Amino acid sequence: MKAIELPFGHGKQTLHVEESRLQAVLAPAHGEKQSESQQAIVQAALENPVGTPRLCELVQGKAKIVVITSDHTRPVPSAVTMPLLLREIRKGNPDAHITLLVATGMHRPTTEAELRAKYGDEIVDNETFVIHKAQEMENMTFFGTLPSGGELWLNRLVGEADLVISEGFIEPHFFAGFSGGRKSILPGVASAKTVLYNHNARFLQSPHARQGSLDENPIHRDMLFAAQQAKLAFILNVIIDADKRVIAAFSGHHEQAHRAGCRLCETLTRVEPVVSDIAVTSNGGYPLDQNVYQSVKGMTAAESCVREGGAIIICAALGDGHGGEAFYRWFADRASAAEVAQAIESVPPENTFMDQWEAQILARVMLKANCWFVTGEENRALIETVHMRWAPDADTALAEATALLGANATVTVIPDGVGVIV
Repeated sequence: MKAIELPFGHGKQTLHVEESRLQAVLAPAHGEKQSESQQAIVQAALENPVGTPRLCELVQGKAKIVVITSDHTRPVPSAVTMPLLLREIRKGNPDAHITLLVATGMHRPTTEAELRAKYGDEIVDNETFVIHKAQEMENMTFFGTLPSGGELWLNRLVGEADLVISEGFIEPHFFAGFSGGRKSILPGVASAKTVLYNHNARFLQSPHARQGSLDENPIHRDMLFAAQQAKLAFILNVIIDADKRVIAAFSGHHEQAHRAGCRLCETLTRVEPVVSDIAVTSNGGYPLDQNVYQSVKGMTAAESCVREGGAIIICAALGDGHGGEAFYRWFADRASAAEVAQAIESVPPENTFMDQWEAQILARVMLKANCWFVTGEENRALIETVHMRWAPDADTALAEATALLGANATVTVIPDGVGVIV
């Protein structure tokens, strides 16, 4: 038997599988641990920006500075990055008024406890935070028409700022190609109206709206335009390993620095698909496995490695439940994934519903394979209501999938489904 650990909340799930059935374990090539400290890696990036002067030069003469920063659903190590970013700003402009705008996109607001866990008490106690709320149109400013035809409405603080900066991280993204860069703007600080249009069913059906794909990706095209309209002047993006530690950092021009980071990310994370009867994965542990909504991302990696009619097993702690009432209702109010898919495919871009995109992708995955969620007993009713199967641990799920598909059913394991491009 082979024992394989998969991230699960703040801990692990251990899967035991016969070596004769195990076809592959697909993991990113993060290589050896970095000899440099995380701070040293980030500081070096800040001192060597791509395509712009140093931030300490850009901030000179800028009275109002907005730093867009990731929310509680993203594992950006802000306790490492933010102090260095703020120090760089104040080195060039000690009197600047700095606002940290938390890019929640369409997620629920980040709590104070989550801010303290992410940034540390010192930053929370001494800096000005504003939580973006996409539904509050009175706090939005119009920034033009997206290439796709949708309206671009962004948080008014972006328009009022003398300089807009963002921090984030780069990983494969299941329909935007990669996270980071322009995503801090759209969906990060965009209005609900803008996000809904950008995440429409037609775009998500595009073969270019996939992990690792930027060129010709209609979702990326709109996001890039949004960053340009917002005058996003400087980004700090990091790449992290499975332990959520910084292994590389990029700063500078929002597109050039991001592209440089994406090239390295692709080198580290691209793996060739190995199709099996059963694909087992996770959503990378906390914070990305807090809910079903986010866990769809990991499931798409397994989707690439499972045969039609096979089984997908995902391990996710789901401490935050389903992750969105609208997302949940797409499934709870319909009898099957097929009904969900059929309902969404007929929705025109201008009428896109809340969380439709995540439901669309989950339905697609469910139509390809039988899906198991490994999570706590408290989430069993939730999982079964959205037409998937529940298991208390990875071994039980594998045993049930094996009973369905046969004793010799082959297995591919992707320990971190959000950490690879299949």
